[in-house]
Amino acid sequence: MKSCLSTPVGYLHIHSEDGFIRVIHFSDEPLEGPYDEAPELQACLRQLGEYFAGSRTHFDFPMQQGGTPFQQSVWNGLLQIPFGKTCSYRDLSKQLGDVKAIRAVGTANGRNQLAIVVPCHRVIGSDRSLTGYAGGLHRKQWLLAHEARHAGGAQQLGLDW
Repeated sequence: MKSCLSTPVGYLHIHSEDGFIRVIHFSDEPLEGPYDEAPELQACLRQLGEYFAGSRTHFDFPMQQGGTPFQQSVWNGLLQIPFGKTCSYRDLSKQLGDVKAIRAVGTANGRNQLAIVVPCHRVIGSDRSLTGYAGGLHRKQWLLAHEARHAGGAQQLGLDW
């Protein structure tokens, strides 16, 4: 099942299966219709619309993505980064218990299939640089600025959660 959402930074292609949102990814082009009316897709569209309107900071529609236990731990770690804040790959690897796993954390981060809702865009370089984002750095920059505006302040680097 599929749907598509037009956003200020492109289109989000959304796919579901077995009642779960499985994929949300950016594109410069809309997804060809027809779109499905499944409840999980409708909930996802509504909540993403609220996010882009600035009134939603977390998501609770049914979502699931397959991955290794390590990838799952990284994605769960991403979910702990508060709205409007950032952390470095090093901070995230420390939080997961292995500071030497920075590259593996970066790779798992890049394999995240649930853009925005599993907030891989909140991970930045230790020097505060915007590094890698599957949706494009211009989108990462926009998302971080959007969250900073709606979180009531500037981005903060570092894990304080």
